[in-house]
Amino acid sequence: MKILIVEDEPKVASFIKKGLEESHFEADLAYDGISAEKLARQYKYNLFILDIIIPGTNGLELCKTFKSLYPGIPVLMLTALGTTDDKLAGFDAGANDYLVKPFEFRELLARVKVLLKTSDHSNNTLKRLAYGDLELDLDKKAARRGGSVINLTAKEFSLLEYFMRNPGRVLSRNDIAEKVWDVSFDFSTNVVDVYVNFLRKKIDKGFDKKLIRTKVGFGYIFGD
Repeated sequence: MKILIVEDEPKVASFIKKGLEESHFEADLAYDGISAEKLARQYKYNLFILDIIIPGTNGLELCKTFKSLYPGIPVLMLTALGTTDDKLAGFDAGANDYLVKPFEFRELLARVKVLLKTSDHSNNTLKRLAYGDLELDLDKKAARRGGSVINLTAKEFSLLEYFMRNPGRVLSRNDIAEKVWDVSFDFSTNVVDVYVNFLRKKIDKGFDKKLIRTKVGFGYIFGD
């Protein structure tokens, strides 16, 4: 499990990161909203931990952005502002939980585990994915865009599902190979590129808005 910590106080940030890593989580740090958004678009995270008062984009606005881009990823807000109005503002921004500073790490860890467990259950029970006019029915293994049926092979369906579960993120060829083919990417082959091209022809051809874009030197991005 990979967690992004957005906290501008170095001591607090290091304290959280160290504790999470000792608890067998991967953790990245960002000290401002702009850096945090860049990391979130580049890597796949299972949880966001956000301080409200940070440089650049404040935590509430960042929470709204994350929830817009990655609605299934939980957000834990951290702040020294502990009034009811402050908490309600956090929840209104889309936060899943709220922890007031100062706190004991074991309480943060307990909340992290609950959020991740709830998120896993939610993702596993999801039966339908949608992005704009593109719909994916996971039970019926059916895809539609603009109301028209799209015929996909089993591997194309798995590839599209992976893209739709990770909108706005840069997905490397290695990421795709591991998640869709369950193997490490063989750089001597172009199988990922070939299947992405197959999928592009089926879901983007004939539409003004193209959903799959190439990030030169990195991989692919699905969506905006």
